Amino acid sequence: MFVTGANRGLGLEFTKQVLDRGARRVYAGARDPANVPLPGVVVPVKLDVTDPAAVATAADAARDVTLLINIAGIARFGSLLDDGALDALRDHFEINVFGLLATPRAFAGTLAANRGGAILNVLSVASWVNRPILSGYGVSKLAMWALTNGLRQSLREQRTQVVGLHAGLIDTDLTRGLEVPKATPADDVWQAFDAIEAGAEEVSTDEFTRQVKAGLSAGIYLNDAAPR
Repeated sequence: MFVTGANRGLGLEFTKQVLDRGARRVYAGARDPANVPLPGVVVPVKLDVTDPAAVATAADAARDVTLLINIAGIARFGSLLDDGALDALRDHFEINVFGLLATPRAFAGTLAANRGGAILNVLSVASWVNRPILSGYGVSKLAMWALTNGLRQSLREQRTQVVGLHAGLIDTDLTRGLEVPKATPADDVWQAFDAIEAGAEEVSTDEFTRQVKAGLSAGIYLNDAAPR
């Protein structure tokens, strides 16, 4: 398995849980590999998803990978009308969208050679509901959802499973200081692995996110139900 953004939060939790599930080797991608705190079969890899050369080098060093977990991303608070909103939106797209696409492009050949494998992209309920507190982030997450759906079709012939993980607020560094209900990283990661093993293409990890998706499927935009 290869995890981007593996040094903390969800990325670190994915790395821990896949070891518990018996993984023989895990590549942990991070801008600073020294910050990856897990020893043993975990292989720290220097990775900046916005650097094509770094992505290519990482993929070349991990040719036994059968599962790619795409987590690396940013989230900046603020609305689309704030000063600096355009620059923030560009940054969101550079990392959350173009960076998210860079790793599947680099690993597609390896996954094909290893009987297809799987890719999991960490998305958000913000793919479907946008609020001023994280507007630019929400725009990028909607683009990531479309990107994930496009990747699924592009990689279907080589039998690569592409999974979109949608979640509400999770108790990580991103939500520190927000006094709102949050899911635990452990629970969301556990559901993600179960979804991969079940052959799913999409998973929503909490009741609110499932309600939002159901509302969209019914043609209802749950604007009033979205967290503020």
